[in-house]
Amino acid sequence: MRHGESTWNASGLVQGQADGPVLTPEGRAQAATLADALRLLPIRRIVTSDLARAEETASIIGEKLNLAWDRDAALRERNFGAAQGSLLSALDAEWSGIDGDRVVDADARPPEGESLRDMSERVNHFFDEMAQRDPGGDELVVTHGGVIRIALAQCDRVPVAAMTWGHVPNAGLWSLGPHEICSPVPL
Repeated sequence: MRHGESTWNASGLVQGQADGPVLTPEGRAQAATLADALRLLPIRRIVTSDLARAEETASIIGEKLNLAWDRDAALRERNFGAAQGSLLSALDAEWSGIDGDRVVDADARPPEGESLRDMSERVNHFFDEMAQRDPGGDELVVTHGGVIRIALAQCDRVPVAAMTWGHVPNAGLWSLGPHEICSPVPL
């Protein structure tokens, strides 16, 4: 799932791996609402990005489900380096590698940041390892929009250079099975 709405989401700022954004009251309400729906699933483990907005989401859900959570830095959003904190509307394709809803350059990177190809390798490695373990039930992964887009592309066997960059709503939930995420796609 994607974390609830953050202060920087609401302000239209590039978050990346900045740890300043926290959940808004709306984001906390989104997490609580989703937690109520998740009670119906056999979730045995929660793993979250170690960034504050994701960890806060995991804590709200974990409290309602009576589950602890583990942090994993591999689930962090893309590092946007020098672009973090700037207006999202000002982030151009030269730095992001994204134009509209398409990846146009998987190797583009903002100064001091991470390319989509680098992020894809990190995220795919996490999900490959996840597919190998048996938690005895479902695992809830609390993460960020970019990570979810990468995971969905891997499920569809779409290389990062050919990805679409569609809308990923805050507190959105996707169900992925081990058969969908266990085989890496070509980068």
